[in-house]
Formats: sequence, C-alpha cells, structure tokens
Amino acid sequence: MQVLFVEDDAMNRRVVKDMLSVVGADMSEAADAETGLQMIDDGHYSIVLMDLRMPGMDGLTAIRHLRARTDAKAQLPVIVVTADTALDLRERCIAQGADDVILKPVAMGKLLKAMSAMLAKAAGANAVVLS
Repeated sequence: MQVLFVEDDAMNRRVVKDMLSVVGADMSEAADAETGLQMIDDGHYSIVLMDLRMPGMDGLTAIRHLRARTDAKAQLPVIVVTADTALDLRERCIAQGADDVILKPVAMGKLLKAMSAMLAKAAGANAVVLS
C-alpha cells in the first residue's frame, strides 16, 4: 500500500511513517500542498493523508484541486489529519471532498481504522483490513 502524507511538520510525518511501517505500508512525504499535488500527478497512491494548515496552499484547497481532476486520481481516498477541533470541522472537510477526518495527535488505532474504512470503500468487497 502506498500512502502520501501531506504535512508541513517533519515530526508528525515521522510519527505517522513509523506507525504505517508496522503494517507494511510505504509512506511518501510532502511538506506542502503544492508538492503533494505534484507527487499525486507523478505517482500512484492508495490513500492520501492531508494536513489542513500548511504554508502556502491549505489542505482544503489541495483537496478541492484533487477532486477537480478529470482522471481516476480524483477519487483517491483522502483523510484529513488535523489539530483543528472546530465543531463543524468534519462537515466542512467532507463538503470540500475529504473522506474522513482524524485529529492529532494521531493514534495508531484510529489511523488504521480510518484507512481500512477508506480502502474497503474504494475496493468494495475485496478489501484488506489493516491491524
């Protein structure tokens, strides 16, 4: 499984990469949204983890750009990973095209559960569950 984590904080990227390595996932990293979108252009990913607040383009804008594509990559599962705790955050993210939202600090169980749900939805009945 190929995961792209778009996150400006190197320590957050490291923690999630270590979590994903436990289940054999390969994580690529982008420190900003523009780089993340370019990596999506150039690569093949199973799922995208997207921070909201980054220098330059924010995560919601990046998600809107991704969803506006006219190819299959427009349907990549996107999980927002954020420290924002606004009451309407989940609804705003879903309305902008995110598939799910998890809060920082990232707990491995919640991350794997969210990713499994997104991958199951994308794969239909042939899904693999992460644990």
